[in-house]
Amino acid sequence: MNEDIENLLSREHLTLAARWKRAVAFFIDELLLSFLLIIAMSDSFSNAKTIEDIIILTNTYVMQYILMKIVYQTFFVMQYGATLGKIAMKIRVIDIATLGNPSFSISLNRAIFRIISEMLFYLGFLWGMMDPARQTWHDKTAKTLVIDA
Repeated sequence: MNEDIENLLSREHLTLAARWKRAVAFFIDELLLSFLLIIAMSDSFSNAKTIEDIIILTNTYVMQYILMKIVYQTFFVMQYGATLGKIAMKIRVIDIATLGNPSFSISLNRAIFRIISEMLFYLGFLWGMMDPARQTWHDKTAKTLVIDA
């Protein structure tokens, strides 16, 4: 682990969030957002007659779904330091420089790089599983840590 991060955690008596807590928080957030998308698209899906119609509909709403994920991640991380999944798991995101909630620009950076990581077969998340500081790509680019709340 980076010596600066190790010293920071020790000095401030902070504990990195467990990998399993981050995974469960991710799952909760994905379920919630998927459920919201299904509700928003329920009229369109009810009119779909075939599997091909459903696939076309799903492809039509990909950009809206990505935008919804970016807005969700940015707003909750900036406002509360955690998404609803992280709140449920009692973990939160902090800006390494201030130890507080990330600013709008940091939260937006984190949300965008999170999407990029998802598009690249979740490699950024895998990176976080191997990283001693448990930082995913979106944590590294935004200079954030996920800690126990």
